[in-house]
Amino acid sequence: MRRVRLVLRLMTIQRTLVRHGLDQVITSTHPFRLMGWVNRLLCFGGHRRGPLGKRIRLALEELGPLFVKFGQAISVRRDLLPEEIANELALLQDHVPPFPSDAAISAIERALGKKLDDCFDSFDHEPLAAASIAQVHGAILNNGSRVVVKVLRPDIRKKIQADLEVFHSIARLAERHWSPSKRLRPVAIVEEFEKTLTNEIDLMREAAQASQLKRNFSGSDLLYVPEIHWDLCRSNVLTLERIEGIPISDTKALEAAGTNIQRLAENGVEIFFTQVFKHNFFHADMHPGNIFVDVSDPDRPKYVAVDFGIMGTLTPEDQRYLAGNFLAFFQRDYRRIASLHVDSGWVPQHTRVDELESAVRAVCEPIFDKPLKEISFGLVLLRLFETARRFDMEVQPQLVLLQKTLLAIEGLGRELYPELDLWTTAKPILEDWMRQRTNPMAHLKRVVDDWPEISDDLTALPGLLHSFVREQERRRSHPKQLDKRHFRVGARALRRLFVGATFLVAGVLWLGLNVEPEAIGWAAAALGAMSLLFSAFRA
Repeated sequence: MRRVRLVLRLMTIQRTLVRHGLDQVITSTHPFRLMGWVNRLLCFGGHRRGPLGKRIRLALEELGPLFVKFGQAISVRRDLLPEEIANELALLQDHVPPFPSDAAISAIERALGKKLDDCFDSFDHEPLAAASIAQVHGAILNNGSRVVVKVLRPDIRKKIQADLEVFHSIARLAERHWSPSKRLRPVAIVEEFEKTLTNEIDLMREAAQASQLKRNFSGSDLLYVPEIHWDLCRSNVLTLERIEGIPISDTKALEAAGTNIQRLAENGVEIFFTQVFKHNFFHADMHPGNIFVDVSDPDRPKYVAVDFGIMGTLTPEDQRYLAGNFLAFFQRDYRRIASLHVDSGWVPQHTRVDELESAVRAVCEPIFDKPLKEISFGLVLLRLFETARRFDMEVQPQLVLLQKTLLAIEGLGRELYPELDLWTTAKPILEDWMRQRTNPMAHLKRVVDDWPEISDDLTALPGLLHSFVREQERRRSHPKQLDKRHFRVGARALRRLFVGATFLVAGVLWLGLNVEPEAIGWAAAALGAMSLLFSAFRA
């Protein structure tokens, strides 16, 4: 029965594609080519002569909410899609009617195990917003706090699973029958989309991510994150503080409130780079619908974020790669950019640095024809990815999320304040982060933070070395008594060396971090140095 539903859904998709002049997709990828030609004869569409990107967008909108969401997700893959198609897909919006409030109330009561009146003093039956996955209702708690309640659509998980089967089937057919699939990798794209979607429909995960982001910006005058009401959260229900603010897209209202627009735009850039490089935890869905502005102090406007379903993180290597590339780019150090690509492992180690340097120069040098304030960080990153792909670089999902967010922040900032100079705002943050990475005191602090694990390893190391030496003794085919004695002496010397080195390092750390009393640091360092000298004389 499931296979029958799948075939029927594929036929519906075929018909929609033909209606929008996308029949070449069917005839080149689908085993039911004859059915495609029949549909082409029977369907007469009004969009067949428009631009390709527009026809794809209209087809996805007709196919339903999950296809719209898929289009939104792949619109950020500008490393794979032609610019014209990516720009059209970025226009996709969720135009989804709300589901009945009775169904929402039933879902909330089942999830919380309580009647609605036991949880809320009042509950708005008319939703504040509706999207393809969930909708949001206003409510007031029994203590008078104003909140919003986000609830998943009924049976959304089953519907998503059914449509994902369709996506996987189409992707497999495309890889089998469509030649451009080697470059576009449709199966990998669908798998990436599935992971993102699975995270989005777990509202407990979203609550945890919001809580982490709020902790990161605790006491900050840049960003405010609503309070989570954990006792009213479940995997399909999320309750959080209702915020007040002006939508960031409403520039007229911001100007009427006397908002310092330049500071607002610069703060957005600072928030992004702080999240990426200081916290390593960034909001990856910062489109205008998810950002409001608190103008209670118009000269110091504060961002207010909502919708925390998609968050991104980077490895330390990713952070170093990005910061180093940005700094090297604005210094026109193309050799450094090429070396970073190789050192970070994003391109194969056998890649010739001089060839990659030449390719990077050819792409980046024309960008400097523009004034510095007009240079886009997001487009620089995109150009670097495109260049590196020619050298077999595989772009990772976390970098795609970051690129998407960076492009959104840039576009938003320059829409607010066209004179925004991202480099002036971002450069101090990047340089400070790079200094911290190379600061000896920062390394010492990391060693101190990790000292419990390091001390355990150091304690076990002499025993492991002794076991290794004993094993080497046993492996000798004709061991001699003199050799055994030398092995035992060597093992004891190694133990003394490691114990001395441990005391010496501990003493230096104590002194370097200015921990009181200093006498302990000097004593440990002296004891370590004496042990090392004793070991050297006894060797």
